[in-house]
Amino acid sequence: MNWNNKTVFITGASSGIGEALAVELAKRGANLGLLARREDMLKELVAKAEANGGKSIALPADVTDANAVKDAAEKLKEQLGRIDVLIANAGIGGITDTRKIDAEYITKIININLIGAINSVAAVVPVMLEQRSGHIVAVSSLAGYRGLKKSSAYCASKAGMSAFFESVRLDLAGTGIDVSIIHPGFIKTPLTSGRDNKMPFLMELKDGTNKILSAIEKRKKSYAFPLPLALFARLGMILPTSLYDYIAGKKNYRE
Repeated sequence: MNWNNKTVFITGASSGIGEALAVELAKRGANLGLLARREDMLKELVAKAEANGGKSIALPADVTDANAVKDAAEKLKEQLGRIDVLIANAGIGGITDTRKIDAEYITKIININLIGAINSVAAVVPVMLEQRSGHIVAVSSLAGYRGLKKSSAYCASKAGMSAFFESVRLDLAGTGIDVSIIHPGFIKTPLTSGRDNKMPFLMELKDGTNKILSAIEKRKKSYAFPLPLALFARLGMILPTSLYDYIAGKKNYRE
């Protein structure tokens, strides 16, 4: 895949995986629409991206606001002429212990991670259908395969996200629009920083970014990594419930 002059719309672009993807894509010649809530950080990223290559546009918006995301996509199309790739990356984590359940906090996580991704798809699909081409990428998680301790909101949001994008892929078959679902494991970002418990197969941000971009370039329908953790997560999907509860109940990677 040649990124030169491709227009890429990235949500959750101001830090972590989104920021790293933006910088690397700029180096590869892509033009960028960068969406996040923090306008000051977006402006810094725009300067950094443009210093590395293609044109970049800051699109300050909250992904939970469907109209704001739609307006951002329209602005991007007006200024750059098209939208070739959406990377639905916006997301937050957080500890959700059911013994101290906070419905408002759980709703916030699901709204950002899942509803935000839905809003992003709704904003770009009309443009891509008109173009008869495009690529929609979901940055989901291995945590979406089964529930994890003190992670109810995060796991639910990522499971919902993966299922939603699978349906999107089926609906868009034959339209010229590809759909890829990426399931990363643990990557060194602000989302995983400050945890006391050791995270298995924790990856450097650069390595994780390169794996994500490689999967996008190959237009993989689904891609999970790192391989050892991905295999274990998939095995967890078929384990008897009692055995899964015994194994998963021993570890808490949120603290």
